Amino acid sequence: MKWSTDWGLRGRMAITMFLLFALYIVFLGFLVGSGMIGMTGAIVILGLFSFVQYYYSDRIALYSMGAKEVSPEEQPELHRMVDRLSQQADLPKPTVAIANTPVPNAFATGRNQKNATVAVTSGLMQTLNQEELEGVLAHELAHIKNRDVMVMTIASFLSSIAFLIVRWGWLFAGNDRNAPPVWVAIAVSLLVWVVSFLLIRLLSRYREYVADRGAAAITGNPAALASALMSINGRMDRVPQEDLREQAEMNAFFIFPIRSGFIGRIASTHPPMEKRIERLREMERELATA
Repeated sequence: MKWSTDWGLRGRMAITMFLLFALYIVFLGFLVGSGMIGMTGAIVILGLFSFVQYYYSDRIALYSMGAKEVSPEEQPELHRMVDRLSQQADLPKPTVAIANTPVPNAFATGRNQKNATVAVTSGLMQTLNQEELEGVLAHELAHIKNRDVMVMTIASFLSSIAFLIVRWGWLFAGNDRNAPPVWVAIAVSLLVWVVSFLLIRLLSRYREYVADRGAAAITGNPAALASALMSINGRMDRVPQEDLREQAEMNAFFIFPIRSGFIGRIASTHPPMEKRIERLREMERELATA
């Protein structure tokens, strides 16, 4: 399979980011107009958040997962796989990190292709064989090549702003029952968060299909990634619930989402595993008949 630019993904990214930024400009305009914050304060807040998410989002993601960079001397086989797959994907080699957790998963982070990190968990390395692990690593490299790591980081960060305003506003309003502007801000923030939440979920599910196809193009072995997804799915049922809860907030970046019941499936950042595997099987048949 040859790598090809997915213009459907590019278009969805552009539309999602436009709608999110438009949403937050209106939101900040409301806060300024209602007297909650001044124009200078809005500019400072937006500038500070933008600076932090652009330059430090990768470090924050790695820290939140407890992932640490590993050298070629510490993990020679893992580095050899990332080296080879990066060359096949025509990408600069990303930083390699490992998170010490029994949850079998992987994620990519970073602001661009030259400043990216691929992280895997110790649980993933214990669960998968070499071909399956290569399929997962190729999936994460496809995210980096498509530049959707940066887009999802920005989108998720903007969504978090509205959520924090809801949380802080609720605490403030609890101490001052006669503060209607606060309650209005909470209501508007909640609406903004819900809309951005849904936009991010719609984009995230589509990008997973594209990354799966990218992984198949990089490795030439879609069956390996399909097998990896099934292995991860089987292992998830044996992981302690406290470990799953600790990592649930990173769902948008994982190769496999942390499930949390019916609501979790509706709000999932990933499409159903069965559909992903079905599409990978179709790619396998395409390769067999090519």
